[in-house]
Amino acid sequence: MIYKRENGYKNLDKKRMKEIFDFAEDYKKFLDKGKTEREVTMQMEAFAKKAGFKPAESYKKLKAGDKVYYINREKNIVLAVIGKQEIEEGANFIVAHIDSPRLDLKQNPLFEDSEYAMMKTHYYGGIKKYQWGSIPLAMHGVVILKNGDKLDLSIGEDEDEPIFMIPDLLPHLDKNVQRERKSEDVLKGEELKIIVGAIPATIKDKEVKDLVKYAIVEKLNKDYGIDEEDLFTAELELVPAHKAKDVGFDRALIAAYGHDDRVCSYSAAMAIMDLKEIPQKTLICYLADKEEIGSTGGTGLESRYLEFFMSDLITKLSSKDVYTTLTKCLWNSKSISSDVDAGFHPIFKEVHDEQNASKLSYGITLVKFTGARGKAGSNDADAEYISEIRTLFNKNNIKWQVSELGKVDEGGGGTVAKFLANYGIKTVDAGLAVLGMHSPNEVISKYDLYEIYKAYKVFLMGV
Repeated sequence: MIYKRENGYKNLDKKRMKEIFDFAEDYKKFLDKGKTEREVTMQMEAFAKKAGFKPAESYKKLKAGDKVYYINREKNIVLAVIGKQEIEEGANFIVAHIDSPRLDLKQNPLFEDSEYAMMKTHYYGGIKKYQWGSIPLAMHGVVILKNGDKLDLSIGEDEDEPIFMIPDLLPHLDKNVQRERKSEDVLKGEELKIIVGAIPATIKDKEVKDLVKYAIVEKLNKDYGIDEEDLFTAELELVPAHKAKDVGFDRALIAAYGHDDRVCSYSAAMAIMDLKEIPQKTLICYLADKEEIGSTGGTGLESRYLEFFMSDLITKLSSKDVYTTLTKCLWNSKSISSDVDAGFHPIFKEVHDEQNASKLSYGITLVKFTGARGKAGSNDADAEYISEIRTLFNKNNIKWQVSELGKVDEGGGGTVAKFLANYGIKTVDAGLAVLGMHSPNEVISKYDLYEIYKAYKVFLMGV
């Protein structure tokens, strides 16, 4: 009668431990190769093709068992497996996001100051700004050249490549400039400038004043064909240059950039790709962009892309009226908003209500509501649906827990759940606990990683 939760690592046999650790190794490789939403989408497309998925546009008609995918502007990927039931009876959705907090180059980024060539950035999402100081950064993204060619860039990941850095101020001199600032202003937004060069150009043109900047423009043009004007239309991101690594003597945990929310994206995608039998309901894994800034824009979940690809599926499955079938389908659908939660912090316990805090290695966490004070901006899933998910997990021996993000009035956060619920889709947040969320190096449990993968497979099949 009394609910008890315990660490999932307790009493695991060697076979299960090996499964967990092997799954984690593949996930780490995925993280190291996918540090932007474009790179994740590219990897997922390759995984999907290997698993038998084909582009949706290659089909005029679809039938039960068909596996298709959609890509939206290289920043969303949708995986769908067609089920036996009529589409208007609903689908099972798992929706996660593949963007993570980072630094974006400003549109006109390059300048010289004190004989350093530097670039200006604008932070994306909610990492504490001071955490960007004095860490190795890699530059990823795309540049559209004047001739229309598209150049994919990744600089700073390989051992023989240079990195970029925002130099912090030494403690010997920070007393009057920095030390009294509040934590959010230790490094201010306009101080997040990366060093990109320090060797002046050897030219005799007296009209050229910024010789280091000029040398960098020359090098960019020589090495990549990039002119300074090409930077104005580029999409370049600065991300931590380190690799995913095990944590601790026992290697139970993983530290990496981008667990939020690529850990859920990876697990959800692997779950739908690994299913072998034809499902009853149509299954959808939707990996979205822009969650970290409110799910806005044409690749965020607030866009109408969900309507676009679902309407296309319906057109290829049924001759019925698309709008009516779509609204019925969505209203009859169920979903997991697959996002991470703040794990109980062993150093800053006071921000949590421990009884309602998720813990690492305790399995998937069900979050009834996210949001700020007074549940503002949350989905607030209903009791009937949470009970249904609980029963499903219990039946299949999935270890689960319940949680909310911090004490009441302590803070809060958001997910994509409310955008799904707006369509009438039954939705609950379910992911895993993270230590140091929204930092350049977040920490998760390998046990939880594997458990959410299992949980998502169970949810998709609904058995």
